[in-house]
Amino acid sequence: MIEMSKKLKFGLPKGSLQEATIEKLAKAGYNIQVSSRSYVPYVDDDELEIRLIRAQEISRYVEHGYLDCGITGHDWIMENGSKVHEVGEFIFSKVSRRPARWVLCVPENSPVKSVKDLQGKRIATEVVNLTKKYLKKNGVKAEVEFSWGATEVKAHELVDAIVEVTETGSSLKANKLRIVDEILISTPRLIANVDAWNNSWKRKKIETLAMLLKGALDAETKVGLKMNIAEQNLAKLLADLPALRNPTISSLSLKGWVAVETIIDEKVVRELIPQLKAAGAEGIIEYPLNKVVY
Repeated sequence: MIEMSKKLKFGLPKGSLQEATIEKLAKAGYNIQVSSRSYVPYVDDDELEIRLIRAQEISRYVEHGYLDCGITGHDWIMENGSKVHEVGEFIFSKVSRRPARWVLCVPENSPVKSVKDLQGKRIATEVVNLTKKYLKKNGVKAEVEFSWGATEVKAHELVDAIVEVTETGSSLKANKLRIVDEILISTPRLIANVDAWNNSWKRKKIETLAMLLKGALDAETKVGLKMNIAEQNLAKLLADLPALRNPTISSLSLKGWVAVETIIDEKVVRELIPQLKAAGAEGIIEYPLNKVVY
C-alpha cells in the first residue's frame, strides 16, 4: 500500500485552460476525469491528488504549501509575486500553441497613442499589480481598478483604457479595440513549492510529470515515418533529404533492401513523401506519435 505521505498534490487550472490541460495530461499518460459531484477529480495514479483551482490562485497555494505543484500561467505568478520553483514552460493554450499576451487597449477612435497619454486617466484590468508596475516603469500615474469581467465593454464607456489578455486578437477587433502596447507574454508553467522540490520523492514525481508532459507536447508537431529502400539508393536518399536526421536503418529479409525509420516535423511531410517516392522508397508509412522524449 502507498503511504499517506507518498502523495503529490497537483493543482490544475479551472476554467478556460482546464480542458486543454487535461487533454495534454491525457497524452502524457494521465487519465483525469472531472465530476460535477466532487471537487476532487479522479486520476489513474494513486500517488497523485488533483485539485481544480482558478489559475489566478494556483501560484499562491503552491507557494504556501497547500499544493505541492501546479500548472498556471506565468502572468499569474508575476501578478501574485509568488516565490515558487519553476520546473518548466509548456506552450499550449485554450485555442492554440500561441502564448497569451496582456495588452494595453483603447477604443479604435481614442486619441490615446501611447501609455504616456494615460496620465491621470483610469484603466480597468484583472492584473492590477502588473499594470501598476508597467505604469511605474513608464513614469505614468493613472488610476487602476480591478475588473470582474466584461473588460472589453468597459473600454467604451467606463474607463479610458483596459489591460486585457489575448491570443489571436480577434476578440479585441470584434469589440473595436486598438492595441497600444504589449505588457507581458505569458505561457503555462509547471511550478513547485520550494519545500516540495527539496523533498527527493516529490521532486522525482514532479520531474516525471514534467518529462511526460513535455514529451506529449513535443509529439504534437512531429510524426513517425517508415519506408523500405534498396540499399544501393540509401546514401543518395540520406544526402538529398536532410530532414531525415539520424534515422534508424535495419536490414530486411529481402537481400539488398533496408528499412528506414525516423521522426520528422509534420509540416514537411507533404513535400517529403513525393521526394522519397521519387528516390526509390517503397511502403512509406506515416504514423502519429503520443510522446517524444529526448
